[in-house]
This record gives sequence, structure tokens and C-alpha cells, in this order.
Amino acid sequence: MKKAFVMIVAMALLGSTVACSSGQSTPSAGESSNSKSEGAAKKVELKVFLGGLDRFRDQFEKYFAEFAKKEKKEKNIEVTINTEYPGSDNSTQILKTRLATGDVPDIFSLHAVNDIPDYYKAGYLDDLTKQPLSPKLIDGIKSLVTIDNKVVAVPMESLAWGYLYNKKIFKDLGIKPPSTLTEMKAVVQKLNDNKIKPFMLSYKESWIPQLFLPLAIGGLGNSSHKDFVDKMNKNQGSFADVKEMFGIIDLVNSNGTDRVFEVGNDDGAADFAAGKAAMWVQGPWDADSLLKANDKFEFGVAPLPINDDPAATLINVSVSTSLAMASQGKNKEVSADLLNFILDDQASNDLYQGLKFNPVSKNHTFKPYPWVEDASVFVNKGQSYKDPQIPAAVKDESGKALQAYFNKKMSADDVIKDLDKTWKDANAIANKK
Repeated sequence: MKKAFVMIVAMALLGSTVACSSGQSTPSAGESSNSKSEGAAKKVELKVFLGGLDRFRDQFEKYFAEFAKKEKKEKNIEVTINTEYPGSDNSTQILKTRLATGDVPDIFSLHAVNDIPDYYKAGYLDDLTKQPLSPKLIDGIKSLVTIDNKVVAVPMESLAWGYLYNKKIFKDLGIKPPSTLTEMKAVVQKLNDNKIKPFMLSYKESWIPQLFLPLAIGGLGNSSHKDFVDKMNKNQGSFADVKEMFGIIDLVNSNGTDRVFEVGNDDGAADFAAGKAAMWVQGPWDADSLLKANDKFEFGVAPLPINDDPAATLINVSVSTSLAMASQGKNKEVSADLLNFILDDQASNDLYQGLKFNPVSKNHTFKPYPWVEDASVFVNKGQSYKDPQIPAAVKDESGKALQAYFNKKMSADDVIKDLDKTWKDANAIANKK
């Protein structure tokens, strides 16, 4: 987080009653009441599962502490928030196991586009439509956390993304974001000629190479292969139909940094912010990590060219991280209090700005960051698409397969067969539910 970021509330304000971290507890909110209770405070424990969000631990914990202070003052409820921050690669499986076995967190994070349909169908999500937070949501963002006309999650990260580029390097060499694969090859050549690594490669974590999948399917699925996802959902398609996606993957893989499988997201962010590569197939969700590494770093966001059709070079628009309330949770009123505080008209401006997230509420007044405005140029010109709904199992498998593809343990045809099978298996499971 930028040094200029003003923390929402110091932990010390809550004294020894506050201890916020994974596996530890933080006083928080409790069962709601219509008026401030008198006498002994009611004590409530709230379990909050924040998969893949450890990089935002400080911001969340301090915000939860402020929430606890508010609940104690207004409702005389003393709440302990037990937070968990499992890594991105295994958080989904941990959460599903927890929900299936009855060890249910009161509030949990999930990917709005990928996860909401399955979790809703399984009955894990409570209806937030009548909560005060619901009418505050910006319409276009609200639709991404709505199913069957029910708001089922609070959006956190609303995204417009493709790849990141170093603005200084581009400016110094007179480079502009390319609109076709051929133009991208020319950019790569110019960077190589100037002894600058074109791409940051950080494949230690499989979710990072997985990013090629939604970008490729989004670009092609909204231009030359508009029926691709529908055909795959009906077992009538194949990744062989979009094999051209390997063109950009090969270009990136053959023009990237070294130690590919030793570098994960955090190291990749530090190296990219240090100018060790000009581009990174990554999203602006890493803004906080980048600016922690170099608070003067200037990066832009642009759509990734997939082929030589400019119509396929589009920005991905999505809501990724969102917070849901478990339908089986034991502290629903407290959970609702916390989720409503996430979109508090005043405090949430500092929270979202501090997290480097985009505005999601009609009452958010903070100025968007430069990289948001960069991406918005493409969105405003209609050069964008809604993040494609790809089965979570396929996305997970694509990350592992593309790691193996880079390592030459799988060919492009092997990856195609693997992803075709995974999608068919996902269809079979979905059809049984």
C-alpha cells in the first residue's frame, strides 16, 4: 500500500482485546439489535475466510477492528473475528470441504463470475437483496453478483484487465500498446533490440499462467468464436477450435524472464516494479504489491492481442473477489452487519482506495487510479467483454497444464485434450446436481 495511505484505525485503539491475523481473533460485530443494548456485552465469534487475500491482511484486519469498535459502541456487542487467509492455489478446495462438512465460515470470499453459480446452486449463499448494501451497488457491477434476481455477494475487486506494462519503458522507446499479435511481435523485437526483457514470467503459482485462458477465450469468444463456451457446455466443442491462442502464449513464453518456476506473484511484482521486464500478463489486482515494492512505479493496463484481428483485442471486465454470507452460518445478523459495513458510505471509501480497488458503490467518491482510467478508455470504446464463465475445474487445470506446456512436458495438443476432458467432466458433474 502506498505510504500515503491513511490507515482506517490503529489496532492500538482497541487495546488488548484486538488480535487480527490468520488463526487469531479480532473483536468484531455481533447479533444485530434495533437499539444499543445495556448491561453486559453480548459476545459473538465470527469466522471469516479470505482465500488468496493475504496481501491485503493489514487493510482487512484494521477495517474489521474499526467495525468491532462500532458494534461495541452502538450495540454493546463484543465480537471476535477469526480470519483465515489460505493461498490462491488451494483456497477453493479448502472452502468447498469446509462447506460440505459443516465447518462453515460465516463470511467467505469467492470469485463472483466463476463461483457464484455453483455455490448458489449448492445452497451455500444467503440472499443479501434486502440488506442496505444492495441498492448502493453500481448497476453494472451489481449484475455480476446477482443470480435469480438476488444479490448474493458484496463485490470487492471490480476489474478491467488484460496485461500490465511499464509506462516509462514504453514511453522511452516510443511504444504504444499493440492491437494485433503481429504488432506485439514488433514490440517484443524492439524491446529485445534494446536489451529489455519483454515479459515477466512468474509461473511458480499455477493461477498465474491460468490467466491466459480467460483472456484468450474472452477475446476469441467475443469475436471469431462467439459460440465457443456454449458449444463446450454442450460437449460439442474443442479447444482445437481456438488453438490459435497458443500464438500469444508462445510469444510470451519465449521472450520472458528467467527462473520461471522459482518466481511467484510476490517476487514477480517486486521484479516487475523494479523494471526487470516491460510487460506482465497479470491484472491490476497486483497494484498494492507493485506499489509496495516501488511507490513511484507507473504501470498501464491494456488488452492482450490474441491474433491479428483487432476485434479480438479486448479488455476483460469482471468482478473477482467478492464476500458472501453463508446460508448455514451461525451468526447471520452479525455477518450482515459486517457486510453492510464493507460498503459503509464513509469508511468504505478509504478501504477500497487503500486496497487499490475500483469504486463499486454509488456512494464511492474516491478518484480512480491511473491504471483504472487506462483500462476504461478501452471499455468506453466498447472494446471489452464480460469475463467468460469457464468451469472452475477447467481454469484450475489450465494453470497446471500451461506450467507443463512451458516446461515442454505437454504439447499444445496435449493441453487441448486435457482441457477438453476436464470441461466434459465438469459438465457431467454439473448435470448430476
